Amino acid sequence: MKPPLKSSRTPSLVLATIAVFAALGLPGPAHGQTIEVMPVAGYRFNNDLFEAALRQPVDLDGAPVVGGAVNVGMGSGLWFEGVFTRQEAEVMAGPVTAGPQVPSRIVVDQWLAGGRQEFGGRRALPFLTGLLGLTRYGADGDDEVRFTIGAGGGLKVPVQRWIGFRLDSRVFTTFVDLDARTGACGSRGCLIGVDANVVWQFEVTAEVVLIF
Repeated sequence: MKPPLKSSRTPSLVLATIAVFAALGLPGPAHGQTIEVMPVAGYRFNNDLFEAALRQPVDLDGAPVVGGAVNVGMGSGLWFEGVFTRQEAEVMAGPVTAGPQVPSRIVVDQWLAGGRQEFGGRRALPFLTGLLGLTRYGADGDDEVRFTIGAGGGLKVPVQRWIGFRLDSRVFTTFVDLDARTGACGSRGCLIGVDANVVWQFEVTAEVVLIF
């Protein structure tokens, strides 16, 4: 049974946390520093966050995802990366037993920051990425914010000095519920058990890279 959702009462806390991520991860301006701006579009698989939002099964394998990303070059193939994405779906929801069902709109937003490491290549640059941040998911005004870790890799293909293309694949882990319990205690300390309810998602996206 999915854990009940509670309405998010602290949207300002979410915005403040995002600002902290940006302040910690974004390098200071430097002469000749390269900046990349990218619209993001693709598909994200797994509907567990949709089911957590509605607290009932959902007949979907995933949904399209769109957003944007900003990368700032830090030298030696290392980049700071900030990403925002949104995933939406509309499903028929209602009582599990007999009863009318109505359309319900589900939204999953992610604010992530981290790094990207490129490796040598002549015409194409393979890379690996690591991200962490927040996921907000909800339906019909009832939403939750949870911590998310992401990792992936892909290929960037420069076309000319100011433009290129990029293909990404990423795996995300969202901690929907985390419960720590203290067990037996002795002279050397206490045993602590952690029960984590996590949601895994996989996405494939494509981006047009605008280089400044």
